Amino acid sequence: MKKKTLWLVIPILLVSIVLPAVVFSKQKEGEKMEEKRVVMIIASKNFRDEELQKPKSILEKQGIKVVIASTTKDVVTGMLGATAKPDILISELKVMDYDAIVFVGGGGASEYWNDPIAHAIIQEAVKQGKILCAICIAPVTLANAGVLKGKRATVWPTEQDKLKAKGALYTGKKVEVDGNIITGSGPKAAKEFGKAIVKALTAAAQPSE
Repeated sequence: MKKKTLWLVIPILLVSIVLPAVVFSKQKEGEKMEEKRVVMIIASKNFRDEELQKPKSILEKQGIKVVIASTTKDVVTGMLGATAKPDILISELKVMDYDAIVFVGGGGASEYWNDPIAHAIIQEAVKQGKILCAICIAPVTLANAGVLKGKRATVWPTEQDKLKAKGALYTGKKVEVDGNIITGSGPKAAKEFGKAIVKALTAAAQPSE
């Protein structure tokens, strides 16, 4: 009789110990993601709507704080008519405040290709080991900042030669990940691009062994 009671009690004890530990672990993981901050840099006009909206939505659903930066604080209109109100100017952006830096594409994104402030942000992000991302034609900005040399990367197909000229290893994939650098090829890759950023942030949130 005592043995039967013991066999009943042991599973209950195990559940009472293990289940709270699993729940606590999940809570801690969620808390870590909620502490993450991402800045998305858009052009002052003609950013690509989906490339801002889809990754932003995916990130925010994970509890990640998203800040929008541009060269203006005025309402900006995307190529398809969406609007966005930047929170900060890129000149105010402090890399140390963010876990990931994302350059959004669209026709207007070429304004950052040779922008010294954008280049300084990119170089500082690499120096600090931040997750650095760009989609559509925006990877050209990364290439011109000198951080794609020897790195696998993708871009809107018409701009692939600009990446190759700066030593990037163009792959033509929808989304390419090389270390902390994530690049996307265009609007159709926006969802996968957003998921790749979340995956990188999740990995960064895991405790080191």
